Amino acid sequence: MRVAAIQLDFDAAELYEDRVGRTVGLVHAQRGCDLVVLPELWPNGGFAYRSWADTAEPLDGPLVKALGNAARDIGGHVHLGSFVERHSDGSLTNTAVLFGPDGGQAAVYRKIHLFGFGEGEPKLMTAGRDLSVVDTALGRWGLATCYDLRFPEMFRALVDAGAELAIVPAAWPAARVEHWSLLARARAVENQMVVIAVNTVGEHAGKRMGGRSVVVDAMGTVLAEAGEDAEVLTVDVDVDLVSRWREEFPVLGDRRL
Repeated sequence: MRVAAIQLDFDAAELYEDRVGRTVGLVHAQRGCDLVVLPELWPNGGFAYRSWADTAEPLDGPLVKALGNAARDIGGHVHLGSFVERHSDGSLTNTAVLFGPDGGQAAVYRKIHLFGFGEGEPKLMTAGRDLSVVDTALGRWGLATCYDLRFPEMFRALVDAGAELAIVPAAWPAARVEHWSLLARARAVENQMVVIAVNTVGEHAGKRMGGRSVVVDAMGTVLAEAGEDAEVLTVDVDVDLVSRWREEFPVLGDRRL
């Protein structure tokens, strides 16, 4: 399948509506791709805590509708990345949405591991509780977001649920970008799965983002890696390699814990 990983830049001076319009345009430009993936919290700012409540939207709001329409228009899957979702009780979650080629919501995932050590996300958001694994015409996919990448047990749970591919949008700072690159490959190798990890660039509330979005196959081979500027990675992924490699090198069958 053909994957487009959109490594978006972020400028706090850009109006929210303009950022959404620009991003929808970038998605439309990926017509012909089977899957388009955006970064974490690109509409709101990954560390822009003070404005989250003001820019939050419900799951049926205009942001989600715009990206669903874009998926329908290009006839491919689109992963929104994530956004700040406002719930009817006023609580906020870091919510990812995967749209099918028909524009419908194929899966919703609310970030389980909230980053901030008691501040930021853990203080302002409600953590998700449920894994998200979805069957598509191109395989069974699992969803994760940013900080989740540091928790290998979550990815092993996705594999136990049948996932062959993990989509990981992020707002990962430049200060720890080497961890990002290492962990994306590690999760692919140890679980014999494809990992599509899409970061952002620019500054989120004064924190410089690290870029280096990456697509890794089930053997740990880096198929494509971005630099530190805004760009779109377009890469062909052999989805059948997952089952072939798991059969040829059946390490998952030797688990004892």
